[in-house]
Amino acid sequence: MKRIATTTLALLAGMLLAVGAQAQAFPAKPVTLMVPYPAGGPSDAIARIFHTPLGKELGQPVLVDNLGGAGGTIAAQKVLSAPADGYTVFQGSPNEVILSPLAISSVRLKAEDFRLVAPIADAVMVVLTRKDLPVNNVDELIALARKSGDKPLSYGSVGVGSLYHFIVENMQQVSGFKATHIPYKGNAPLLQDVGGGQVDFAVLVYSAAMGAMADQGRLKVIGQLGAHRSDLLRNVPAVSEGQVLKNFQYKTWTGFMVPKNTPEPVVQRLHAAIGKTLSDPNVISALKLQTQEPSPVMSLPDATKYFETEMARYRAVARSINLQPQ
Repeated sequence: MKRIATTTLALLAGMLLAVGAQAQAFPAKPVTLMVPYPAGGPSDAIARIFHTPLGKELGQPVLVDNLGGAGGTIAAQKVLSAPADGYTVFQGSPNEVILSPLAISSVRLKAEDFRLVAPIADAVMVVLTRKDLPVNNVDELIALARKSGDKPLSYGSVGVGSLYHFIVENMQQVSGFKATHIPYKGNAPLLQDVGGGQVDFAVLVYSAAMGAMADQGRLKVIGQLGAHRSDLLRNVPAVSEGQVLKNFQYKTWTGFMVPKNTPEPVVQRLHAAIGKTLSDPNVISALKLQTQEPSPVMSLPDATKYFETEMARYRAVARSINLQPQ
């Protein structure tokens, strides 16, 4: 028995040393940052801001990999299918990991499969329309939609079950109109189609590209969804300033996530590097140029608590609008 106990202790000690060595060596090769949308959209812009300074903090290159489709869940599933060793990091949001599993019946992942290492940015969400839609604010948009009858307005999102789809469905429920949903694989192609007049309106994260298109008269940004006007977008009214959507407000965040069973020392190494990157003045200014607010640096326990709170919040709203998997 004594020999067995000694052997067991030796094996346990060996395993602990192996885990310690793995963490100490991490990263020993490039890290892939998986972005769940095509190049050119706000998610991709955030990844491009982070990948070089984060790579410097980690001592290895961080490579951006764009993979759109199915509301971002194709990329999310690819991360979960990769080894849980920290070398594949998901740049995610409530859109892909919380809402899509509630709305897409074929999605098998759930938010609890991920661990939030750190939130990195909060976004300004806006309502935009094609340039010649005869509305100038969200109240006028709703009034037009109510009158459309058998020719409903069309709206785009980045996929069934995406946050943008979710928000417009909630908007329809609250204000009593019906619109036709057109799903896209990503923000960039949807933005181009609003600019081209193929889609009447959309809810999207505000971006520098969208601002440039608005300045050129190619589309209109008619409202923002935060509780108040963002300091980054003072000239666009909050929808709560109108008469119809007084208490209607949404914001979204982006964070770096890993599979839940990633070794703790590896998670800690990633967390420390992300925290230092978030404190980089160049990263902060670049995020603000994209109308993204840098997230405050959180401890790992606080990041876990934040993620759990967000899961509960979005699931409650999904129940309130009777969101059904399709």
